[in-house]
Amino acid sequence: MEHWEIFLFFLIIAFVYSSVGFGGGSSYLAVLAMYNLPYQEIRLTALICNVIVVVGGVYIYIRNKQIDWKKAIPITFMSVPMAYLGAIVKISQETFFLILGVTLIIAAILLWIKTDTRYDEKSIDVSKQSVSGNSMLGGGIGFLSGLVGIGGGIFLSPLLNLMKWDTPRKIAAVSSVFILVNSISGIFGQASQLTVGIDSVRVISLCLAVFIGGQTGSRISLKWNPLVIKRMTAVLVLVAGVNVLIKYW
Repeated sequence: MEHWEIFLFFLIIAFVYSSVGFGGGSSYLAVLAMYNLPYQEIRLTALICNVIVVVGGVYIYIRNKQIDWKKAIPITFMSVPMAYLGAIVKISQETFFLILGVTLIIAAILLWIKTDTRYDEKSIDVSKQSVSGNSMLGGGIGFLSGLVGIGGGIFLSPLLNLMKWDTPRKIAAVSSVFILVNSISGIFGQASQLTVGIDSVRVISLCLAVFIGGQTGSRISLKWNPLVIKRMTAVLVLVAGVNVLIKYW
């Protein structure tokens, strides 16, 4: 496989992030953006890796009954068709990388912001929970997710925490569902619009790396500070975003 070192990067990212409960989807995209790979392959690979990483977490949340479906369904209902729509939008490679660069920079800022995770149910702002408002928020992030090739959790989770939309644990559960359904929708959309050949060996190898790293990390309890991991990710994503803009501006 050309650029074999990406396999190692993905394995390490999946291992570290899964050990502290993160998925690492933005980091996969940031790493891929630094290589001169076909942009359609970058988007598709990032979404498939998202599904592999997050599906286990969603299963655990469902098994432990931690997902509030009455609130999860409205915010994901519009996101699924919008993610598909974003995925089938025809854009040039230059346009994609410009949007990606801006997206990564915004994501880096959101990751760097330290949200208050100590509030409880008494602090939840009910005014931020209208069905129409949740649908619009989910739909907007869903469209961007399909367009760029991310699950959308990197935007949804910080925004919901800033809004005190629900308790941090329930926000994490909803975000996992959001990432899963949007990634699947985006995959179908992008697969239907492929115009170039995909290096299937590379894609499968990276999926294998994510699976091995994620499964290993999720079974090892490491005392790493989640905030430190988030801010390390923010730096990586910021550097990748700036690099993409400089290269394709």
